[in-house]
Amino acid sequence: MVHQMRISGPVTAWYSFEWLKNKTIMRKLSLFIATSLDGYIAKPNDDLSFLKLVEKDGEDYGYTKFTASIDTIIIGRKTYNYVVKEIGASHYDNGDRDVYVITRTERPGSGRVKFYTGNPAELVKKLKSENGKNIYCDGGAEVINELLQNDLVDEFTISVVPILLGSGTRLFKDGRPEQLLEFVESRSFDTGLVQLRYRQKKTQRPK
Repeated sequence: MVHQMRISGPVTAWYSFEWLKNKTIMRKLSLFIATSLDGYIAKPNDDLSFLKLVEKDGEDYGYTKFTASIDTIIIGRKTYNYVVKEIGASHYDNGDRDVYVITRTERPGSGRVKFYTGNPAELVKKLKSENGKNIYCDGGAEVINELLQNDLVDEFTISVVPILLGSGTRLFKDGRPEQLLEFVESRSFDTGLVQLRYRQKKTQRPK
């Protein structure tokens, strides 16, 4: 009996390892995005300058920790162009992750940046079926709402900037299916920013 127990431990561990190695764990897609208190992610003309209101040296609102959990970014062309202009291409393409820029215009890729002209929902379904870390969607609104229409967003980190913009590009558009969410946590910062985190609730949705 003792001899059998000594053997069964390593054998069981080996089988468990092989099972885990061959099991594909579905990747999650997360939003990590800022919005005004009245629900706009950009001012008219795709102006994101209101985000400067909460800039603070040494404070990234959990962005570095969040991006350590992902290896793929999906982003709309307008948002990508703005960030590249203001910060630089390395903000997205650091050599360690794939970047898919959703666009209607064919354009050659650069480094690990790919300009994707297909259906964003089909791209995400394909990426979720592959091995890898999680997937990050950084906007814009059209991309986000296309993914919401297809029930492909698993987690939401929404940073609320203390300003009422009055007009611009809304984070969430009308006409989406109802989705139940589960509260994870909230954090407040001395800049006035409040960060809310939710995940999709895996229960039957109301009809």
